[in-house]
Amino acid sequence: MSPLNSCFYECSVLHHRFVPKVHRFVYRIFLFAFDLDELPALHRRLPLFSLNRANVFSFCESDFLPTVEPLHQPSPENPAGNRFGAKTSSLKERVVTLLANHGVDLNGGRVVLVTLPRVFGYLFNPVSFYFCYDRSGVCVASLAEVTNTFKEMKPYFLGPETKSPAPEFDRPKLDRPNYTLPSSASAAACFHLRTPKYFYVSPFSDVDVAFDFTLRAPADRLAIQIDDYVGAQRTLTSTLAGPRRELNGMRLAWFTLKYPLITLRIIALIHWHASLLWLRRLPWFAKSARASDQRDLYRPHSSITPPVQRVAAEISNSTEAV
Repeated sequence: MSPLNSCFYECSVLHHRFVPKVHRFVYRIFLFAFDLDELPALHRRLPLFSLNRANVFSFCESDFLPTVEPLHQPSPENPAGNRFGAKTSSLKERVVTLLANHGVDLNGGRVVLVTLPRVFGYLFNPVSFYFCYDRSGVCVASLAEVTNTFKEMKPYFLGPETKSPAPEFDRPKLDRPNYTLPSSASAAACFHLRTPKYFYVSPFSDVDVAFDFTLRAPADRLAIQIDDYVGAQRTLTSTLAGPRRELNGMRLAWFTLKYPLITLRIIALIHWHASLLWLRRLPWFAKSARASDQRDLYRPHSSITPPVQRVAAEISNSTEAV
């Protein structure tokens, strides 16, 4: 069998809140890095994995980047408009179209998606990362697709203007203070963007807090960092770092045992640590309090969608499905 571009990354995830009270936790996970062109081959080669069908691990293309659906409160500067693509578009086609709307032509290149599929039918990814390569193999753009616990989804585009050689990982933010990136990872492409999120991610962060993304193109290691800023003050850092592992049936079976029900574990950890922060009386923000500031997102929750708009969207979606 031919070698795969797709692989695993076995990672440590660190969340460190600095204000108004310090709160820090680390946990281990694994992630798939899917070359989207290889999804049909993975469906055939991995007994525990299926594409658009039920299995232990199920990758459903409709779970990601739903650009064929209405965009909630699109910003005037959003070049994608309200919606684009066809219902029959593959995930890669939707990514390519989104990039084209931002002026980036992949010209037949690859797209690598770092994420988790459904596990025993359950899906939750706080954030998925797309790394987009042109035909010559150069990583020219990336996307961070953020999903909250209300199942709302918002993609953040990091284009060529955000690209630079990757800096060293900020050591105080790592789970292992003495860790340094290998030279191959340090030299890889890096995309950096600071932008207001205008999205409800946590009840302990307001919706206009700035996301500061540092996304390094994956190589022999994955190294990603997302910080929250209020003005010039960094309030929270999250890092994801770990080595590449070969993707094969044996390793997938081992990770199924080593990291059981991983998507359920992630959502459980989120709620557990939110409960700890609530018990420590951190300021809390209601989702409905700033509904007008939550924009450029897909699948809006009823808490921010007026009933008339909600009914219109349902009619539009059902009409298109006929």
